[in-house]
Amino acid sequence: MEVIAKSASISVEDYLARELASEERHEYLDGVVYAMAGASVDHNAISLNLASALRSHLRGKPCGAFMADVKLRLALFANDDVFYYPDVMVACDPRDTDKFFKRFPKVLIEVMSESTERIDRREKRWSYQQIETLEEYVLVAQDRMEVTLFRRANQWRPEVLTKQDQTLALASLEFSLPLSGVYEGVKV
Repeated sequence: MEVIAKSASISVEDYLARELASEERHEYLDGVVYAMAGASVDHNAISLNLASALRSHLRGKPCGAFMADVKLRLALFANDDVFYYPDVMVACDPRDTDKFFKRFPKVLIEVMSESTERIDRREKRWSYQQIETLEEYVLVAQDRMEVTLFRRANQWRPEVLTKQDQTLALASLEFSLPLSGVYEGVKV
C-alpha cells in the first residue's frame, strides 16, 4: 500500500479507536499515523491467490490465514508501537487473542508496488525479522514475476524465484504454490 498522508502523534489507544470507525486503513509507527492508498487490481489478485491457497491448505489446522484488513502489532525497541497491514499473514500462536490484530505471525507476505518496494525490502523486513515467531517473509513483485523468500532457517538470506515453473515453498507450513498460481490472472 502506498502512504498518502500522515497525521500528528497520537496514542495507541486513540489509533485503535479511530481505526475501528475509519473507512480507510492506516499504519501506525510510534505515534504517527499514515493513511494507506488503495491497491491495484494486480496487487489484489496476487494477495487473493496467496490467501486463498493458504486458507485452503490450513483448513482444520491451528493456523489461520489473514488478508489486508488484519493488523500486525509490533513493539520495537523500548516502547515503540508499530501497526502494519501485511497483505497476507499466517498466525498460529495461541497467545494471539485480540480480534483486530496479531502479534505472533509465522509467515508474512507483502505484495510490492514501485512505491512500497523500498519500505517492504528494508524497514518492514528488518521490523518483521525481530518477531520471535516469524519463520518466513515473502516479497512478491506485482509488475514482474519475482518472489523473494526470506527464511529464519536460512539466516534470512534471500531466495529469489523468477520463473513460472518454480514453486514458492513455505517450509514452516508445509505449503507450496507454483509461481503460475501466485500470478494467476495477472499479466507480468
